[in-house]
Amino acid sequence: MVVTVSPRLSSVEFPPIAEALSWVNGRQSNRELLNLCQAVPSYPPAETLQDEFARLVHLPGMGGYTEILGITELREAFASHLASSYAARVASKDVGITTGCNQAFAAAVMAIAEPGDNIIMPAPYYFNHQMWLGMLGVAITPISAFSPGGAWPSAADAKAAITPKTRAIMLCTPNNPSGAIYPASVLKEFYDVAREADIALIIDETYKDFRPDATPAHALLNEPDWRDRLIQLFSFSKIYALAGYRLGAMVAGAEVMHQATKVLDTMTICPPQVSQRGVLFALKELDEWKQGKKALMAERLAAMRAAFTKPGLKYELISSGAYFAYVKHPFEGEGSRVVAKRLAQEHDVLCLPGAMFGEGQEDYLRFAFANVDKDKMSLLAERLIESQGA
Repeated sequence: MVVTVSPRLSSVEFPPIAEALSWVNGRQSNRELLNLCQAVPSYPPAETLQDEFARLVHLPGMGGYTEILGITELREAFASHLASSYAARVASKDVGITTGCNQAFAAAVMAIAEPGDNIIMPAPYYFNHQMWLGMLGVAITPISAFSPGGAWPSAADAKAAITPKTRAIMLCTPNNPSGAIYPASVLKEFYDVAREADIALIIDETYKDFRPDATPAHALLNEPDWRDRLIQLFSFSKIYALAGYRLGAMVAGAEVMHQATKVLDTMTICPPQVSQRGVLFALKELDEWKQGKKALMAERLAAMRAAFTKPGLKYELISSGAYFAYVKHPFEGEGSRVVAKRLAQEHDVLCLPGAMFGEGQEDYLRFAFANVDKDKMSLLAERLIESQGA
């Protein structure tokens, strides 16, 4: 007898990165693969941080559990970092350390929503968010991720989409997949909509350290009632090149944090202690290194944008920033999976199809340029032109 699997889980798509990588398994091409599939930095962690990890693993008790929400020192250090970055008052009690940002999102959603509820999300949206909501039976109410004002969604669209079953508005800035950076004024408009409707505003700011300036991304953490409304998510994976160390954070008010703690305890009991201790070191010691990597990504972004001005290139750069470029392909009527798979197998360019980021995205592709050197962007343009045929 075959075990019956969950119909709800069966309806969720298979992990997109794994699907895309399968397209180049056993590839025979002699050319270098330009891998713009997954948002992973091409460089290792700072050498001093690697040395710190080597030291940490030998300490007594390092293999043991910590508090569910993370070690006190790290929560205090990250709260201080947020207070400085946003010119706001943030306390350690407002911070929960998680096993990656995906877990922070999972815990946040489970704390506020039930099957049959819905969350408003600009489309295209990050596929792991979509997958988790599908597993929970929480519906996505999509609004456009672009508006006449720029490469960001409209708060008016979100307001019009709210129903009695809406529990939150979910934003991601800098955005995955578009790279767009939402202005502080736009985020305030969304906050006001959420406040008026008495729902949560969840903001994934995984890529906040790759914004082009040092001014605060928003002033929401200065709102007097932010703990009643705002849930902020973060990852240490990108800025410190620690994707495999699985460490993220959630910032929220006491009641959401209390409920989320139940989820976190059930999932992993606590984040990996060695990762927590390493990130504590990074927050204190790696500001200069971090600024260097921010500059490196800015150079890659500039090179990516320049590549899309190449004469004869019919692919259109719709939006770009942080780690990502969102591109309209020129093959009218062809599905984005067909186009992306052909690029991978015939032109040695691996990217993700827009269809992986929600409905209505068949004309688009996502390029994650964080692991591609700036001097390869011109080569990317050449291969895209090659893919256009005669």
